[in-house]
Amino acid sequence: MPDLQTPDAPVRAPEQAPEQTPEKKKQKRVRTAAEKKKVVKRVIAFVVAAAILGGIIFGMWFLVFKEDDTVGMIYAEPAYIGSIQSMVEGSGNANAKETSTVTIPANGTVQQVLVTAGDVVTAGQPLFSVYSQTAQDALATAQTQMDSLTEKLANLTLTAPFSGKLMEVTEFQPGDNVGEGSTVATLVNDTRLKLSLYFSYAYENDIRVGQTAMVTVPAVMYTGEGVVEKINKVSFITPEGGIYFEVIVAFDNPGTLTAEMDASVALSAADGSAIFPYEDGKTAYYETRTLITKAGGPLVSSNLLNYANVRAGDALITMSSEALDQQIATAQEALNEAQANVDALNAVAPIDGTVISCTLAEGGEVKAGDAVVTIQNTTTMVVTIQVDDRNIGFVKLGDMITLSNYNGGSYMGTVTNVAMQGEVGQGMSTYPVTLEVDNFDGSLYAGAWLDYSFVTSQSDGCVLVPTTAVKSVADAEGNKQTVAFVQRPERPDNALDLDYSVLAGVPKPEEGYWPVPVETGISDAKQVEITSGIQEGDMVFINYTTDPTNGGMGGGIMIG
Repeated sequence: MPDLQTPDAPVRAPEQAPEQTPEKKKQKRVRTAAEKKKVVKRVIAFVVAAAILGGIIFGMWFLVFKEDDTVGMIYAEPAYIGSIQSMVEGSGNANAKETSTVTIPANGTVQQVLVTAGDVVTAGQPLFSVYSQTAQDALATAQTQMDSLTEKLANLTLTAPFSGKLMEVTEFQPGDNVGEGSTVATLVNDTRLKLSLYFSYAYENDIRVGQTAMVTVPAVMYTGEGVVEKINKVSFITPEGGIYFEVIVAFDNPGTLTAEMDASVALSAADGSAIFPYEDGKTAYYETRTLITKAGGPLVSSNLLNYANVRAGDALITMSSEALDQQIATAQEALNEAQANVDALNAVAPIDGTVISCTLAEGGEVKAGDAVVTIQNTTTMVVTIQVDDRNIGFVKLGDMITLSNYNGGSYMGTVTNVAMQGEVGQGMSTYPVTLEVDNFDGSLYAGAWLDYSFVTSQSDGCVLVPTTAVKSVADAEGNKQTVAFVQRPERPDNALDLDYSVLAGVPKPEEGYWPVPVETGISDAKQVEITSGIQEGDMVFINYTTDPTNGGMGGGIMIG
């Protein structure tokens, strides 16, 4: 690096700085020409920026903060006689009145497909066939459940299975809950009795079924005729070592006999000799059955009495079906649904129309919920239009409305529905109105846009003013009023008192304009009908004008 010291400078020790002479202290650095130009440019830029900023600040103050009492001149027009219409215009989307989509209710395999896209079908026409083991199993289960409940319903009344006498009766009170499987009584057939007796095998060939037997009951000195009903070749061994077989003898009860009475039987051998059993037996009821409920529920009535004689089919106990009725209703719904699912697998067209799509192929697998066929009936189309709250009151069911498509095709729509609930928007509500359009020739396709325009109301020979002449203000008491400012040399009788300190952009009485309440009728974007408050020729305030020559900031319309 070059040495920056001058040749004449005395050499000092490194730790000591050289002293400056008075002449060197007075020397100043001289700017170059380039540096002077840069400084001048900076000064000029600063001055220009300050001027621009000052202009902006002044302009904002002038436009925003400067007070200007000049609002321009009053612009007024006379009320006039004319005609006005309330029109509804817009566009709507055409859709098929009926669209039906056929879905698969259960997993299965497609067996047959009978339609393709574009086919015209009628309601009830077969579409396809699908086999589903799942649906078949569900139907069988639902049917079994229904059969079981139906059987229980039939068994809510317990009847006597045969004629006889009630024994060992269970006591119930009305309202008691009788459970399914409850034992309620024992029914015995005491119109006939039977005896079980044992005879020696020595008489095996002398005793036969159907043989007449003489029955004796010593306790009541009864002797009567019976019959051998059954022979059981058992081996009954007596204490003496004899071997005997069983013979069942049945006989009618004259009404004085019962079970557990000692009795004997005498039979006759082929040679006429008497045959007697090993020992006497005891009488038994011909038939005994324990009566058990096959259904349960609250007790409604009971005819259960110990030793009561009953006939076959007599009602013994009856229970309420209230709880079971609900179960049956639920089971019936399940059965109906299962049957409907099976039927739907052999689907038919639900409506007349054209097949829009069909996704089935024979042998293919389908899943529950798959939408496989869509049918549209386009002979009648539906178009929904929107009518605002000013005009909805004029739209009636049956009204005819003309519609047109993009290429000039014309269609006639009939009002079939007017919504009672509006859709709130910005400043007003709109009400959907449904039109039905006859599409007998098929020229109108689903999804097509249609334009509509119709007159909802019209008034001829009425008083009209520009819409801006009608204003909504608050009177001195704070009540909202609809008024027009009318020019009068004197205050009208119906003029309102207003608090002008809170109003802007309206004329004051000293300017010759008075706020007069008005009632309005039909209106459009430019004019409004006045039904009361203003007469033809009345000058009504429209707005303040702005004169571009005076530099004022008054609101209103520009005049040339």
